[in-house]
Amino acid sequence: MSLFGMPATAPPPARVRVRRGLTGAVVTALAATLLSVVPATSAQAAPTLLSQGKTVTASSQEHYGTAATGAVDGDLGTRWSSAASDAQWLQVDLGSQVALSQVVLRWEAAYAKSYRIELSTDGTTWSTAYSTTTGAGGTETVAVSGTARYVRMQGVTRATGYGYSLWEFQVYGGDSGGPALPGGGDLGPNVHIIDPSTPDIQGRLDEVFKQQESAQFGSGRHAFLFKPGTYNNLNAQVGFYTQIAGLGLKPGDTTINGDVTVDAGWFNGNATQNFWRGVEGLTVNPVSGTDRWAVSQASSFRRMHVKGDLSLAPAGYGWASGGYIADSKVDGQVGNYSQQQWYTRDSSIGGWSNSVWNQTFSGVEGAPATGFPEPRYTTLDTTPVSREKPYLYLDGSEYKVFAPAKRTNARGTTWANGTPQGESIPLSKFFVVKAGTTAATINQALAQGLNLLFTPGVYHVDQTININRANTIVLGLGLATIIPDNGVTAMKVADVDGVRLAGFLIDAGPVNSPTLLELGPQNSSTDHAANPTTVQDVYVRVGGAGAGKATTSVVVNSDDAIIDHTWVWRADHGDGVGWETNRADYGVRVNGDDVLATGLFVEHFNKYDVEWYGERGRTVFYQNEKAYDAPNQAAIQNGTTKGYAAYRVDDSVNTHEAWGLGSYCNYNVDPNIRQDHGFKAPVKPGVKFHSLLTVSLGGNGHYEHVINDTGASTVPAGTSTVPSTVVSFP
Repeated sequence: MSLFGMPATAPPPARVRVRRGLTGAVVTALAATLLSVVPATSAQAAPTLLSQGKTVTASSQEHYGTAATGAVDGDLGTRWSSAASDAQWLQVDLGSQVALSQVVLRWEAAYAKSYRIELSTDGTTWSTAYSTTTGAGGTETVAVSGTARYVRMQGVTRATGYGYSLWEFQVYGGDSGGPALPGGGDLGPNVHIIDPSTPDIQGRLDEVFKQQESAQFGSGRHAFLFKPGTYNNLNAQVGFYTQIAGLGLKPGDTTINGDVTVDAGWFNGNATQNFWRGVEGLTVNPVSGTDRWAVSQASSFRRMHVKGDLSLAPAGYGWASGGYIADSKVDGQVGNYSQQQWYTRDSSIGGWSNSVWNQTFSGVEGAPATGFPEPRYTTLDTTPVSREKPYLYLDGSEYKVFAPAKRTNARGTTWANGTPQGESIPLSKFFVVKAGTTAATINQALAQGLNLLFTPGVYHVDQTININRANTIVLGLGLATIIPDNGVTAMKVADVDGVRLAGFLIDAGPVNSPTLLELGPQNSSTDHAANPTTVQDVYVRVGGAGAGKATTSVVVNSDDAIIDHTWVWRADHGDGVGWETNRADYGVRVNGDDVLATGLFVEHFNKYDVEWYGERGRTVFYQNEKAYDAPNQAAIQNGTTKGYAAYRVDDSVNTHEAWGLGSYCNYNVDPNIRQDHGFKAPVKPGVKFHSLLTVSLGGNGHYEHVINDTGASTVPAGTSTVPSTVVSFP
């Protein structure tokens, strides 16, 4: 959002993908094979599949779309095949040095009679770990030992007249050769564990709030975790980079007779910059009968039970600009008041007031009926797919992380009828990341089979954090922040099932990163519908805390991923801000199929904010602002089109659907700038949009249309900030 608010890289290459036309027998066989090979997850240094989804290169490729990536994608229906000559190779980069245990080669009919397995720490100097002149084809499992980052199959002699062809090239290993890292342990100095007997709880809350109230780009990070019990006469004010949560399995386990609140006194009653904070897992009995939660982007309200009303506006009803509620119950009325846009998911409310621009609900008991364009409510009876964010809790005296189960067509909270469904994982299965931990150590912990729990802090990483194991959880406390150094990608997730990323911030570094977060490698094609990867309360920032750059912030290649509440933001204020200073051309790019976004906030990118290339994508609620600081019309000219759409569905896509979308412009450097449209999509029967709007904030720039050439210009509204709406498209 703007400093003061208002009332109220080149496109990716063509994808060659083997989709879900593979027979069930092949998929089942692959799953069975992988289950038979991959060792059980353990906190010890157990062998782990390291190569899947990693960067892979080859000496050559035959002419039929058999790229090197086909050998590391976990799909037995895709393969790499070389040119039909000897001395060909396939090489995988594991991302960091790892102790290796075995290599599995799954040959197609064109196999190697003679080949070597070679290892390297730098990609230049190689040593031979295994060599044979009697290769038998089929599936060959080769024991290797040594520590390496690069592993290569060097073909020497072909067994057939064709090239070398591998369905899969699988490298297994353990840790980096040192002692196994321990799981569990204490949570560090910035996690404040509170129980009913803790002295001066109010004083501790007030002390941190004083530090964090206006520290918008500061380095302080804090989490207050309340053990189950009852707490009386508290006013827990929540500042920047502060999380307040209950340690019960259900919200009713931890009760605060008092308030858990956010206001905007620090910014003269303007709540449009109340970012980066969160509350979860509490029952609140507000003193006045109304709790106040006056926030804007990147502020989550999860698993809360408010026994009263909830106000989403600051005292004095000043400006506020967007937020998110999930898996919560508000017994009374939600007073929306001045909130310009809001998304509520899988919850229960007593009622809702006022609509301003864009209020969207899915799976919410008590939600108002769709009234768009006036009142501006968009309501889905259920949420297509959801799986709540994992969270830390106490089981007796033992810390565990609860991973809620997936729900389809969800409505209401997960905890209304008792204990929520899901899996409890002991803290001993997590590597607790604390100040000073290096990326190499983090990757070693992941290679051991540990999950990650980031304690509140700021973490610089000089290599990519690689999530290669299915069902890995990466959970942050207190808005833990990851900064990539030297232009690396902060985090990459392999094309595996069930990874859960939650509760942290990725902050771009001063050297341009090609990407900041990647889900799956390019051309991922594995079906994850039964167990998708989820990204929840994961925020991305480019600039603001200092100069940062990234070509594309988030790339989603994996199918079936769920992006549940994210704010991807190129900063419009703070330090290191300028059209080229914090250059970031693209916000979110979705290449995977069947990807669902629930609560998508993407703002201010130099070109496209969201681009969608995958089939059957769905978005429930989208909030966008175009880059305020465009110097002139020429700077945003997109060929013959004026401006880059806030949300673009590629012409190749046949099926896409979205509900409750808004794009706002505030071209305050050159108010004469025009956008041809806020949204761009192919006109096809399977591409559908519901409840769209564009708004010119105070007449600083204008949209000619809402989507494509449909929808009225914002010019007639002049400077009065009145939305132009489209109920449905086409």
